Amino acid sequence: MATADESVFDDFLADRGHETESASWERDYNKKRCPECSGIHDLEASTCSVCGWTPT
Repeated sequence: MATADESVFDDFLADRGHETESASWERDYNKKRCPECSGIHDLEASTCSVCGWTPT
């Protein structure tokens, strides 16, 4: 859960058109797609083998 300071900061960014949601894997049929580089991976992947991105 976000603290009051994080909530104010998220509201500030959202008001200016920035995304404030945590990034996670995108889905393409039966594969995962990295939100950073669009690399395609099996569903078991926990780290992008192309750019090294991991969900937080």
